[in-house]
Amino acid sequence: VQLQASGGGFVQAGGSLGLSCAASGTFFSVHTMAWYRQAPGNEREFVAHSTSAHSTNYADSVKGRFTISRDSAKNTVYLQMNSLKPEDTAVYYCNAGAQRFPGDYILTYWGKGTLVTVSS
Repeated sequence: VQLQASGGGFVQAGGSLGLSCAASGTFFSVHTMAWYRQAPGNEREFVAHSTSAHSTNYADSVKGRFTISRDSAKNTVYLQMNSLKPEDTAVYYCNAGAQRFPGDYILTYWGKGTLVTVSS
């Protein structure tokens, strides 16, 4: 399973950016898809996730500003980021749990990150 994230970039504080991440390769099913981020000098932290039933959860720091959604038919997850703050600056990583075949364990896969820079 390969995860390809896109949509990062540079934006001023208060602005918006959208990220997307598509799962590709050979697999049976994709379960929870999530976004994490890692700011310079910090550990990677959870941002938001969407289950296969489209249930969502957010880190407190992004609630009300970020929206995660997914297109299950395309195995793609999106992150709409509004009211961005300089502290949102980080490399954003896509994460997914997937089964390669029926009965397989749900394995965790990571995509390469995409940089989001928010200027003050």
